[in-house]
Amino acid sequence: MKINLTTQSLFQQKLPSVVLFAFEGEPPKVPASLAPLLQGLNRQEFHGENQQTLLLHTAGHADIAAARVLLVGLGKHQDVTRERTRRAFGTALKRLRDAGIDRTAVQVHCPSPDSLQTIVEAAGLVSYQFTQFKADQHKPALAALTICVPEGSDLPATQQLIKRAQAITESANYARDIANQPGNVVYPSVIAAYARQLAKDTGLKCTVLDKAALQAGGFGGLLAVGGGSAREPYLITLEHRGARASSAKPIALVGKALTFDSGGISLKPGEKMDEMKFDKCGGCAVLGAMRAIALLKLPVNVIGVIAAAENMPSATSYRPGDIVTSYKGADHRAVTIEVLNTDAEGRVVLGDALVYARERHPQAIIDLATLTGACVVALGGCAAGLMGNDEALQEKLRSAGEATGERLWPLPLWQDYKDKIKSDVADIKNTGGREGGAITAAAFLEKYVGKIPWAHLDIAGTAWTTEERPYLAKGATGFGVRLLLETLTQWGSGLNRPPAAPAR
Repeated sequence: MKINLTTQSLFQQKLPSVVLFAFEGEPPKVPASLAPLLQGLNRQEFHGENQQTLLLHTAGHADIAAARVLLVGLGKHQDVTRERTRRAFGTALKRLRDAGIDRTAVQVHCPSPDSLQTIVEAAGLVSYQFTQFKADQHKPALAALTICVPEGSDLPATQQLIKRAQAITESANYARDIANQPGNVVYPSVIAAYARQLAKDTGLKCTVLDKAALQAGGFGGLLAVGGGSAREPYLITLEHRGARASSAKPIALVGKALTFDSGGISLKPGEKMDEMKFDKCGGCAVLGAMRAIALLKLPVNVIGVIAAAENMPSATSYRPGDIVTSYKGADHRAVTIEVLNTDAEGRVVLGDALVYARERHPQAIIDLATLTGACVVALGGCAAGLMGNDEALQEKLRSAGEATGERLWPLPLWQDYKDKIKSDVADIKNTGGREGGAITAAAFLEKYVGKIPWAHLDIAGTAWTTEERPYLAKGATGFGVRLLLETLTQWGSGLNRPPAAPAR
């Protein structure tokens, strides 16, 4: 998608269409020649309700160069947020796409970083379609978007803001592309290949530990989970050094990348097992975030750690009742795990990855994982679960989630839940039962981070969608990429983000 920038009025654009936002109860601001057309509308046709659209043909109206004006509602003025604007604009662009219109324009009255990013994100995310395996390709995507800004705007600076937003959005779509791939196409070694290529393209440093290196290092959790598959497990690390002080401690991003999860010996039900190709979405989010971090040259040191494996049932699978010894690292006592359910595998591989990240002495650790069905039951697809040992870190993430629409909701990590994973025969067991399952999974992970500020994002309900959303197609959502970039951008600037102004 090409993005053009102009200080010309929206109504001077000679395009197939332009998009005009409207507020509920307020007449749209249009040239005088279009006013009679709007006066003929009744409330059932259009009254500015959130995400309501109306396509008007403007032939014969001298003050409007575009062939059509698409009105899109934002609801009541006081209720407008970045996410509401993002959803409304996404809905508008889908309406145009369905009508076969691939070029449009939109007016941004206040070209702030927030408002521009909101518009560019909506356009980039709604344009994404996964069609790699379809002979019948897809509806035409948006080919060009013109953003109209007020006269006197600093166009070079505005163009840089747009390029930044495009880099983030394209990185989210990059993560979606990998996550949407089936398990016979993307498996652990392919994730490693993506990381190597990403490092080559962006200047990141990449380290890959294969099965032999994992055995030599004692990565018992990752080896146990990957032991039932013909596809060997890998631990993958990407490093970005952007801080002015080379000795500055990094922020660690840790992702679970189960390229397919059958449940292992504790086999999952067949229904919806196909969706377990999405069990790699945490690792894909780390890949996407590291791509954007490198392209934007964020002034922070960041390390991305991805635990990649495939969980399959076979004669070499780990079994219920097994006791597994996690990677102990240089400064960590080995943790032994009583395996009660081989389908609680994500926390087992993440234990190894968290210790590996901890060895790098980060200032904070953030992990992302499609970890529990319990979190889906608790929060649905509206928010990811947020747990951790540091309230300030959690608040940074929550604030970033509100800005990006990738919302997080905190769950308690009380001692009562930690007691549920105590084992009679090992240090911990890999499930605390069905009750509070998302929290007891986080309690398991906490055993591996020590006193380092840590936040766990359970993205099981948000990593993919089975229904169309205003700016997201069915399939992988790329959840976490934009959230992490927002968090790290504010971290790098040393600023506490003020409340975001509405984008309109």
